[in-house]
Amino acid sequence: MRLNSICSIFVFALFACGHSQKSDADAGDLTRKTYAQEHITDINTGKTTPDELLAFACSLEGTPYLFGSTDPKKGFDCSGFVTYVFNHFGIAVPRTSVDFTPVNHPINLKDAKRGDLILFTGTDSTTKVVGHMGIISSIPGEKLKFIHSTSGKAYGVVETSYYDSYYNTRYVKTIRIFKQNEEKP
Repeated sequence: MRLNSICSIFVFALFACGHSQKSDADAGDLTRKTYAQEHITDINTGKTTPDELLAFACSLEGTPYLFGSTDPKKGFDCSGFVTYVFNHFGIAVPRTSVDFTPVNHPINLKDAKRGDLILFTGTDSTTKVVGHMGIISSIPGEKLKFIHSTSGKAYGVVETSYYDSYYNTRYVKTIRIFKQNEEKP
């Protein structure tokens, strides 16, 4: 009986090892796909316009803040809000604010337009690592504003002036997302 148990274990181990070789290869493919999805460097907005995106984003004003969430029924963190807004239009974006750092098309802040993304440090402004973000919402001629989900005093999705000293001291970069924003008026 003991010999049968040992043989059964041996046969099972052979089957499992053969199966795991295929699984390891599949897992490698899955890991590569997951890595590629999480490290988006180009964002394709398709036919969505900055005004459409901002109209939807502004409809979420007042949604409470909730760390790590992309669910409007519960609340958003900053990148959860941006993810939810872009995903609403079928636009794939990174999930965390720091993962927006390598996204292409950085621009000068003075050239920012509606729909561009603005990145800030986290609450520790001495480390230049992205930890907060928003979507530029001001129209040409207005002072620069952005819509975001904040854990600060407003505690939720709000529109904020860039010139609020808390944010302008934490500025990292601005990213052009919409090709339409490259066109001259």
